[in-house]
Amino acid sequence: MPKNFVSNKDETVRMFENDFMEFFSRVHPSVPVILYLPFVFYFLYTSSVNHSIQWLTIIGLFLSGLFSWTFVEYILHRFIFHFEAKSEFGKKIHFIFHGVHHDYPSDSRRLVMPPSVSIPLAIIFFFLFQYTIGDRMVFPFFSGFLIGYLFYDISHYAIHHFNMHSKLWLAIKNHHMLHHYHDSNKGFGVSSPIWDLIFTTTFYKKNK
Repeated sequence: MPKNFVSNKDETVRMFENDFMEFFSRVHPSVPVILYLPFVFYFLYTSSVNHSIQWLTIIGLFLSGLFSWTFVEYILHRFIFHFEAKSEFGKKIHFIFHGVHHDYPSDSRRLVMPPSVSIPLAIIFFFLFQYTIGDRMVFPFFSGFLIGYLFYDISHYAIHHFNMHSKLWLAIKNHHMLHHYHDSNKGFGVSSPIWDLIFTTTFYKKNK
């Protein structure tokens, strides 16, 4: 399937007439790390000190949260970011959320999720997990979930702007590049292809 993209240069298109909204539609790739990493440390600290959770339990919940992110990443990318809207308004919303990335995949300021989107999502997921697993256990679990998200954002930026040398990173990069330039209806996992394998949306040799 041919991919209809506009540019592979580190450039973009203006999305909003309003300068304020346009400014917040772009974000430096370091912003998510600066914003969320302190919360990860605080949640791990409060899990051990304030809630007296054993470290083996913390590690188990942390890894569970990390793994949960890979599933959320897949679901968001496949069903939200690639939702095929029929109305003109819906198409504009899709372009703002994800279409612009497919048209300008090397735009370094639109490769990580802007806080205007990630913060509301983080709050929603925190309270959802709190309701599901409880007030104490949510902290180590959500720490892992946030690390999964940060790994997704960092790896997404690296895939588009860094030269990969290890076989593992080259495999992750090639998987995402096929999503961009071969078939955008496959390869929805960015930081991990595991759910593409499970739901048969991965790229097999005959697809490449």
